[in-house]
Amino acid sequence: MKIQFDHILIRYGELGLKGKNIKQFLIRLQHHIQHKLRDFKGIKVKRTQGRMFVLLNGHEPEPVLDILQHVFGIKSMSLAIKVENTLEDIQAATLFAIQEEPTVKTFKISAKRTNKDFPHGSQEMNQILGGHVLVNCEDVTVDVHHPDLEIKVEIRNEATYITSKVVPGLGGLPVGTSNKTLLLLSGGIDSPVAGYLAMKRGVSIEAIHFHSPPFTSERAKQKVLDIAKKLTKYGINIKIHMVPFTKLQQAIFEKIPENFAMTVMRRMMLKISERVCRNEGIMSIATGENLGQVASQTMESMYAINAVTNLPILRPLITMDKDEIVQISREIDTFDISIRPYEDCCTVFVPKAPKTKPNKEKVEAFEAQFDYTELLNEAYEGIEVVTVTDQEEKTDVFDDLL
Repeated sequence: MKIQFDHILIRYGELGLKGKNIKQFLIRLQHHIQHKLRDFKGIKVKRTQGRMFVLLNGHEPEPVLDILQHVFGIKSMSLAIKVENTLEDIQAATLFAIQEEPTVKTFKISAKRTNKDFPHGSQEMNQILGGHVLVNCEDVTVDVHHPDLEIKVEIRNEATYITSKVVPGLGGLPVGTSNKTLLLLSGGIDSPVAGYLAMKRGVSIEAIHFHSPPFTSERAKQKVLDIAKKLTKYGINIKIHMVPFTKLQQAIFEKIPENFAMTVMRRMMLKISERVCRNEGIMSIATGENLGQVASQTMESMYAINAVTNLPILRPLITMDKDEIVQISREIDTFDISIRPYEDCCTVFVPKAPKTKPNKEKVEAFEAQFDYTELLNEAYEGIEVVTVTDQEEKTDVFDDLL
């Protein structure tokens, strides 16, 4: 018998609390993992009696583990050896697992027997396997409290699985289990992080980006596409609604007093975003807003801006410090793209002294002095839709999962 780490055990933590709904969460996770590993021919993802395994079928585990570390819904993973339910095979696999870690000085065996037909109980197996390791390995001792390596042996009905090291995952919920949101993706540091954190809670995302040529360049649009590409590492694909905003934005800054113009501009963005949501069947809008960070993100500003929509506004960053947001942006590899010196429409048209505590009724009165309907319709009808995928060529195979 050739002994090797031929499986990866998937632990899914929070999903275990979903009760009667757990099956749909696990099916989504299974499909998502299988999709992410589609380039590894022969790899399979299997669910069995409360466990999920990736069958490596000869592939090296490291590249697979790297991909799985970017899949929401996985709490942790371990390489696993699958053997027949014979004492000889289990002993051989346990010895192999510890010999694969030559720097280990102390170990612990944690056996669990769910197959009641197996002749040895859990505690007895701890002693048998621990003794087998001690006889065959020099310079290692048992430490049941703080071992360098814990070898877990699970004797199940169909086979026995031996695991050792634990590789952390991202946790959260599988993308797509919490419906969909429309992310206002500006190209700055904050909004990509907001999208990432929304996906961590199982939300799949579409994005909307407002651009104002010639004041904003094609490089600014490309910046947004590059950010979206990074985010697809954690999901499957992202549809981006590119809104031509120049005429509407110019009208706002011509007709509205300067210190109220930013508030009105954000209200118009939400009006267009809500229309996209209604058309696409999207239930919420997500933003990278952070309380008190800029003038449009005070409580008063948010109240005045939110008044134009009844859709829920998700703000994953609302209580974070800027340093926390930057740290996450570095971890998800969007920071260097976000700081490229290509401005979006929000930074090009910045009033000198924007109102930090705008009165909603006053904002509505300023808006009522000009009919923006035609410009809103023109901006909506001019939307260009771009789909960014996690692969070179677009595929719709898993679109139904979103």
